[in-house]
Amino acid sequence: MTLTSSASARAPRDPGNYQTALQSTVRAAADWLIASQKPDGHWVGRAESNACMEAQWCLALWFMGLEDHPLRKRLGQSLLDSQRPDGAWQVYFGAPNGDINATVEAYAALRSLGFRDDEPPVRRAREWIEAKGGLRNIRVFTRYWLALIGEWPWEKTPNIPPEVIWFPVWFPFSIYNFAQWARATLMPIAVLSARRPSRPLPPENRLDALFPRGRAAFDYDLPVKANAGGWDRFFRGADKVLHALQNFGNRLNLGLFRPAATSRVLEWMIRHQDFDGAWGGIQPPWIYGLMALYSEGYPLDHPVLTKGLDALNDPGWRVDVGDASYIQATNSPVWDTILTLLAFDDSGVLGDYPEAVDKAVNWVLERQVRVPGDWSVKLPHVKPGGWAFEYANNYYPDTDDTAVALIALAPLRHDPKWKAKGIDESIQLGVDWLIGMQSEGGGWGAFDKDNNQKILTKIPFCDYGEALDPPSVDVTAHIVEAFGKLGISRNHPSMVRALDYIRREQEPTGPWFGRWGVNYVYGTGAVLPALAAIGEDMTQPYIGRACDWLLQHQQPDGGWGESCASYMDVSAVGRGTTTASQTAWALMALLAANRPQDKDAIERGCMWLVERQSAGTWDEPEFTGTGFPGYGVGQTIKLTDPALSERLMQGPELSRAFMLRYGMYRHYFPLMALGRALRPQGHV
Repeated sequence: MTLTSSASARAPRDPGNYQTALQSTVRAAADWLIASQKPDGHWVGRAESNACMEAQWCLALWFMGLEDHPLRKRLGQSLLDSQRPDGAWQVYFGAPNGDINATVEAYAALRSLGFRDDEPPVRRAREWIEAKGGLRNIRVFTRYWLALIGEWPWEKTPNIPPEVIWFPVWFPFSIYNFAQWARATLMPIAVLSARRPSRPLPPENRLDALFPRGRAAFDYDLPVKANAGGWDRFFRGADKVLHALQNFGNRLNLGLFRPAATSRVLEWMIRHQDFDGAWGGIQPPWIYGLMALYSEGYPLDHPVLTKGLDALNDPGWRVDVGDASYIQATNSPVWDTILTLLAFDDSGVLGDYPEAVDKAVNWVLERQVRVPGDWSVKLPHVKPGGWAFEYANNYYPDTDDTAVALIALAPLRHDPKWKAKGIDESIQLGVDWLIGMQSEGGGWGAFDKDNNQKILTKIPFCDYGEALDPPSVDVTAHIVEAFGKLGISRNHPSMVRALDYIRREQEPTGPWFGRWGVNYVYGTGAVLPALAAIGEDMTQPYIGRACDWLLQHQQPDGGWGESCASYMDVSAVGRGTTTASQTAWALMALLAANRPQDKDAIERGCMWLVERQSAGTWDEPEFTGTGFPGYGVGQTIKLTDPALSERLMQGPELSRAFMLRYGMYRHYFPLMALGRALRPQGHV
C-alpha cells in the first residue's frame, strides 16, 4: 500500500457516508443469504480440505472391486485439477510446500486409474516425492492405504487389535478415551489390521518407481521421533509383539478371542452408522468402515454397504465441478445455519425475512439430538440435548454447535410463537447438557468430557492429527457467551470455573489460541465477545493486552489475516493474507471491548469489508478453519521449541494437520461484524 493510500485510509470519514456504506453492505449480504437458503430452511457451504479425500475414495473403490465405478474417473480429474505446479498436493491454500502424504496418495490413486508413470502429472508427482526423500517419512495412515493396495507390508503398519473393544471405560486405552474422530476411525482400522486385506494393483500400475533400490532393500520401520522418550520405545516394542502374536496365531490357525472381538467391533460399527450412510459425520470412519465390512465378507448389496456407497451421490457429501468430483471431509449445515441466524440477529434483520427465519429456526429445533451418544458412556445420568455439526450425526453432538445454537435461539425465547413450539425445553436441555459436559479444569472439549489421556498420543497409530479432545478456549468462550446471552449469572459455579480457565489460557502477549479456527485471531475473536456477554469489566489490563495484540497485527490495508502456517511458524502468528472471515473475528473482538482508542482501527477494518464486497459476498480462497493442527495432544504447544518441527515431523506445510475452508465463513462472519459495528454502542 502506498503512503498516499495509507493516509487516505486513516483520514476522517464522513459519519453519515460511513454509516450508509455499512448499512448498504449489510443489506446486500443479508439478501445474498436469503437467495442462498435451501428450500427446507437451512444453509450450507462447501467444506474444502485436501486431495487425500479424493485419492482415498479412488483407492477405496478399487479395493472393493469397483474399479469401473463412474466416480473414479471424476475423482481422478479432481486430482489433476488440484495438483500444484511443482507436482505436489498441499494441505491448505497457499501452503509454502506440498504434503508428502497427500502427494503419495494422489500418485497411487492416479496409478490405480491407469495413468502411466511417464505421463506429466504422474511424473511430476513422482519426482517431487523422490526429491523429498521418498516414502520414508509418510504417516501411518498413508502406510495403511499402501498396504490396502499391496504396496506396503501389513506387518510394518501399527497393529490395532480388535480386542480393544473390550477394554473397560476406566482403562486408559479404552476406546472412549480417544477423541470422537479417532475412536470412530480406530474401530474399522482394528478390523483391517486383524484381517490384513489387500487388492494389489495390476503389475503395470504398481508403484515400483517409489522403491528405486527395490522393495527388499526398503526400510519400512516408522522413523524415530526426536526426543520421543521411553513410552515411544515401549509402544514400538509392544507393536512388534502384537504383530508377532498375530503371525503366530495365523500360522497355527489359532483364533483365540479374535473372532469374537472382531464380531463385537462390527456390531459397534453397524450400530454407529448414520442415517445418511456415513459414520461419525466425517470421512475417515465412513471410508474405512466400508472397507472393513467388505473385507469381512459383507457383499456390496448388503444394506449397510449399499447405504454407505450411495452417500457418495449425496450432494451433502459430493460436490461436482465440471468433469471433477470432490468428496467433502464433513458437512456443516447446522453450523452454517445457526451462524447465519446469529448474523441476521447481529445485523438487525431477523424481522425483515420472517418466512426464511421461521423455516431456519424450525429446521434447527428439529436437529436437536435427544438420544444418547458415545459421550453418554461416561455420563449416563446426563440427559441428551446437544446439536451436531452435520446433517446426520446423532452419536456425536458437539458442545460448540450446541453453544452457538443457544446463542441463535436466545433472541426468540420470549416469542409466544416459539414458546408454543417448545423453544424453552430445547434451550434448557441444551444448557443442562453443556453443564454436564464441562471438564474438570473449567473448559469444554468439543465432543467429550475430560478427554485428556495423554498416554494415548504415544501409540504409533496416533502419529497423525490429534488423538485427544481436551478443552479449548474457543469452544469454552462460545459456551460462556451462550450462557451470558441466556441470562445465566457469571456467579454460577460453571461460569466461575470457565472464566478462570479462559484467563489461564491467555498467551503472555495477549491473544488466545484458536483450536478450531485459524488461529490466534479466531481464539481472541471468540473470547472477547464472550467476556462482554457476561458483563466482564472490559477495561481490565488482560483485555487491553488482547486488543493491543490485535492492533499490532492489523494489516496496512485495514484488515486482518493469519496463515495456517501460524500453527508451526512463530513468525506467521497473527500474519498472513488479509481475509474477510479473520477481519470479522478481529472486529468483533475490538467491538466487544469497546475502547475509544480503537475507533480508527475498527473503521478501517469495516471499510476493508465494505470495499471488498462483491455481488453481496466476499472472495476468500484461504483456509481459516482448523480440523487439527497436528500437535497430537489436541491443544496449544510452545512453538519456540527448537526441535518442534523434527519432533512433530511437520513444518509450516502442516503434514500432520488437517485444515479446512468452510465456504460460508467468508460471508456470515463479515455480516456479523458489520452488524455489530452499526449498533449504537459501537464505534460508529
